[in-house]
Amino acid sequence: MTSLYIDADACPVKAEAERVATRHRVRMFVVSNGGIRPSRNPLVETVIVPDGPDVADMWIAERAGRGDVVVTGDIPLAAKCVAAGARVVKHDGTVLTPANIGTILATRDLMTDLRAADPFRQGGGRPFSKADRSRFLDAMEREVRAAMKEAPK
Repeated sequence: MTSLYIDADACPVKAEAERVATRHRVRMFVVSNGGIRPSRNPLVETVIVPDGPDVADMWIAERAGRGDVVVTGDIPLAAKCVAAGARVVKHDGTVLTPANIGTILATRDLMTDLRAADPFRQGGGRPFSKADRSRFLDAMEREVRAAMKEAPK
């Protein structure tokens, strides 16, 4: 059975993911270390994990696998989930796959090293846009449908 896992800390698309999960009657786990308002939707379970580095990521990585979809912007978590066979979608609609996760992980590590070497280099990135939200919804719809087809019965 397909499940949807949301790495909920700083996730701007929880409501959109819930709409897709509800449309397909897929159980959704919203995982964080607190501060998230629980949904009244019976398909949505709010999971509060203890404080600590990467505890929410570990909870998701231990459970996500073939036939599941994970929503995260955390590239190391995405790499673990892709390796376990899960489908992964970033908040902007980028789909992470076995074909592209290695390059994305290497780029992330390189940028981390560059920022560490130059304290004046400020990260940040572009603001989240309506186009990102639309791309996310399209990608979620495709990935949930595909995950449902490949989920173990």
